[in-house]
Amino acid sequence: MADNGIGFSDAYREKIFGAFERLHGRTSPYSGSGIGLSIVRRVMENHQGAVTAHSVEGEGATFTLYFPVEAN
Repeated sequence: MADNGIGFSDAYREKIFGAFERLHGRTSPYSGSGIGLSIVRRVMENHQGAVTAHSVEGEGATFTLYFPVEAN
């Protein structure tokens, strides 16, 4: 999934998945509590999956979800 939002520096790629971690202060014009991506990561890990992010500041972000495949 991708968006065309404000993006972020790749230096913060892991930080954005922390609970209540925001790249902008509470007084910034950007809303959010900083919990959403933390929940996504927790759900993916609980199902033996993973989530990663890639972004360029000012160009949005791409989030990739990896789901496990069960072989029959």
